[in-house]
Amino acid sequence: MRSARCSAPEQATFDWHAPGLLAGVDEAGRGPLAGPVVAAAVILDDARPIEGLADSKTLGAARRERLYDQIRAQALCCSIAQASVEEIDRLNILQATMLAMQRAVEGLRLRPGRVLVDGNRLPVLRLPAEAIVRGDARVAAIAAASILAKVTRDRWCAELHERHPEYGFATHKGYGTAAHLQALALHGACPQHRRSFAPVARALAASPTPTAA
Repeated sequence: MRSARCSAPEQATFDWHAPGLLAGVDEAGRGPLAGPVVAAAVILDDARPIEGLADSKTLGAARRERLYDQIRAQALCCSIAQASVEEIDRLNILQATMLAMQRAVEGLRLRPGRVLVDGNRLPVLRLPAEAIVRGDARVAAIAAASILAKVTRDRWCAELHERHPEYGFATHKGYGTAAHLQALALHGACPQHRRSFAPVARALAASPTPTAA
C-alpha cells in the first residue's frame, strides 16, 4: 500500500454537478487509541433505494449490521479500505485518514463522476470532490459509507477483543474510556495500540514491555 502524504484542502462548494455517478465517502476510527482507521466509499443505485440510511452513530448496532448487508447487496459498488496503526503513527491520524479515504475511492470498480466526502477536508483524488460538513446526516451515499466503515471497524474490535480481552475492546471499541485507560496502565500497550497517541505513550513510558500480539 502507498504511504505518501495526502494534502487536506479546505472545503470547496461546487456550483455545478459533474455528470455520472456519485460516490459518498466516510471514515470510522479517528479517535480511538488502537487499531486502523477505516474508510468506505459507496455508489448507491437510485433504482434500488435503501430505507433508513443515517449517520452510523445514530443507529443501534443491530440496525447497522442489517444495513451493512443491505448496502453491500444493493449498492452499485462499494469499497472499504484502511490505514494501519503503523501508518497512523508515521503520518499522523489526519493524514492517515485521508490516505484511507483515497484508497477507498480508488478501490471502487466503477468510476464516479464526483465524490462527496464527510467533513471539511478532502483526500487527494483524481476526481471532482466536495467536502460536506455533517454529510453523513445529509447525503445518503455518505451515510451508507459511514455504516460500512463503522461496522467494519467494530468487527475488527471484536476480533481484537478475542486476542486481548484484558483491554475490553468489544465494549469501548478502542476509545479512551476510563476502563481502557485503566487497562493500559495495568497491562501496558498491545501491538495494535497507536504509539503516537498521548495516553498510549504514557502507558508505554510507565510499562515499557508491551503485551504480545
